[in-house]
Amino acid sequence: MRATARRVWGLMYRHLALYRRSWPRLLELAYWPTLQMCIWGLTSTYIASRLPVGGQVAAGVLLGGVLLWEIALRSQMGVAISFLEEIWSRNLGHVFVSPLRPRELVAALIAMSAIRMAVGVLPAVLLAWVLYAFNLFALGPVLILFAINLMAMGWWVSLAVVSMILRHGAGAEALAWSVLFALTPLSAVFYPVSVLPVALRPIAWALPASHVFEGMRAVLNTGVIQWDQLAIASLLNLAWLLVASWLFAWQFRVARERGALLSIGE
Repeated sequence: MRATARRVWGLMYRHLALYRRSWPRLLELAYWPTLQMCIWGLTSTYIASRLPVGGQVAAGVLLGGVLLWEIALRSQMGVAISFLEEIWSRNLGHVFVSPLRPRELVAALIAMSAIRMAVGVLPAVLLAWVLYAFNLFALGPVLILFAINLMAMGWWVSLAVVSMILRHGAGAEALAWSVLFALTPLSAVFYPVSVLPVALRPIAWALPASHVFEGMRAVLNTGVIQWDQLAIASLLNLAWLLVASWLFAWQFRVARERGALLSIGE
């Protein structure tokens, strides 16, 4: 167990050292969440000024959706980008010459994802409070459950993306930036699932994020915590995480057998 923890920490330290020596990397982590928050913050301010009744609630729903969705986005990209950095530095083959196991690699990438997410999202949360008087923490302790479910969704999406990179090489790298953005319209971030076309609603309900954001809107509108939505989101995350883990293990084994771990990215 101690050896496993040491190997996981060793890989984490390799990535942390990159940020310690490069302030532009640290700035980039917070840049996009802060930019998104500023854009939607101005939009929410305009909406609040045009709607004397319910405007503040609508503005809160928009800002809450933006900030919570950034948790999923940064979690997904944190895993995918950290994995891509191993490829770009031609280090993936060297990593697995060591005793590092695939599950330890995944554990290190997830830990780095959590750190990257916190560094990127917390400044945006603070600025939303300072600039627009929106306190995300006013959601209460349930915010922790929302965040955990969105992080878990980001992780299983990123495992699927990493699997595709192992299978298709550099041609699949664009998926690291595009997959979760493509799921945004179906994730009910800014509107309820009921506004989607009927044919798309089953797909939306199969995504944990839809249940999280339906729950967030219920808390902001009525103060009621919809525990059933949180339970469904957790079960969906577990199911999708098992599928993504199986896919990663399969593609990793195939990549190792055909020697792609040494040549991927070339």
